[in-house]
Amino acid sequence: MRRVYLDNSATTPIAPEVLEAMMPYLTDKFGNASSIHFFGQQAKAAVDKARHQVSSLINAKPNEIVFTSGGTESNNLAIRGLVQANEKYGKHIITCQIEHPSVKEVCIDLERKGYKVTYLPVYEDGIVRIEDLKSAIREETVLISIMTANNEIGTLQPVEEIGNFVTELRKTGKKIWFHTDAVQAVGKVAIDVEQIKCDLLSISAHKLYAPKGIGALYVRSGVRLQRQNIGGRQERERRGGTENVAGIVAFGKACEIAQIDLDSQASYLKNLRDRFEHEVAEKIENIVFNGNREKRLPHISNISFRYVEGEGLLINLDMQGIAVSTGSACSSGSLEPSPVIRALGRDDELARSAIRFSFGKFNTEADVDYLLEVLPKAVRQMREFSPILERSRL
Repeated sequence: MRRVYLDNSATTPIAPEVLEAMMPYLTDKFGNASSIHFFGQQAKAAVDKARHQVSSLINAKPNEIVFTSGGTESNNLAIRGLVQANEKYGKHIITCQIEHPSVKEVCIDLERKGYKVTYLPVYEDGIVRIEDLKSAIREETVLISIMTANNEIGTLQPVEEIGNFVTELRKTGKKIWFHTDAVQAVGKVAIDVEQIKCDLLSISAHKLYAPKGIGALYVRSGVRLQRQNIGGRQERERRGGTENVAGIVAFGKACEIAQIDLDSQASYLKNLRDRFEHEVAEKIENIVFNGNREKRLPHISNISFRYVEGEGLLINLDMQGIAVSTGSACSSGSLEPSPVIRALGRDDELARSAIRFSFGKFNTEADVDYLLEVLPKAVRQMREFSPILERSRL
């Protein structure tokens, strides 16, 4: 059976060059980067090199990079660390309705602890409005956390406008900080922390053809965080724990490759996606594209197929060798509609029928050909036996 992987926003395969770079640190270069002997210093040098590679991709300083276990920890450290270290300036956070759970659930947890949180709407195009953000600011607002790009629909948020707004607020003497979850965006579009003017930015390696279990948080010089991992002085005492040297080396190499290939890869992925969307619109009726189709990442396509359960379509495609993801989550035996798609104003039916196709650099035109051969047949077959379609005819 032909296998086509189109779930690159969930995780990417490890690139051969990345695997080659990390392998020595899983074998003979096994030292602890905190040790002062030869083996330890060998490992420390590798971590330092990777820190430069990661910082270069986002135009940061190496000492502004804190290595973590991934995007979830980076988001937790950014939000909890910032508000806890700066409680005296206020306990109000602004975020948006379609943030990743590692942001949204942290905010919900902080609400239980006495913080106030405003969740900005994103409207039909999946993008927050700067006017809404300005209206949400309070005297006690201490943090704005808005993602750079959404993981389900790929829409790009106006992070530069937000950064400029926060900069102007500071000129009035207000103490306020800006964090952005850039896990989906880094390596897909150009990210420059000086241009965005963010204070904190989250990255995850396994979206960049590197292994799972390693990520980073950019922390602008001078920003105070309360550390969440206690028990070690690693990462300038901002994140305790023995460094994952092999993972960090792989992460650095992936960032180096991403920086070199950024423009060519963006163009390649966009061409694959756009060709897919053009042809699927011709081959399949009653579909809805979710999110703004211009201001989005180049590799994500999110489509709702009317009269089809997304989970069923996902399973149908998987049985034919095609891996995609659904915007819905299966919970307690019932299919819950995607909160992201619902936040666009879609009804439950469209939210349950949403499928995300996320392309990667190892995908080919032949993969798209196979997808376009299989998908229309799968949708047609499912609609023939659809209770949703039957109800719509009554």
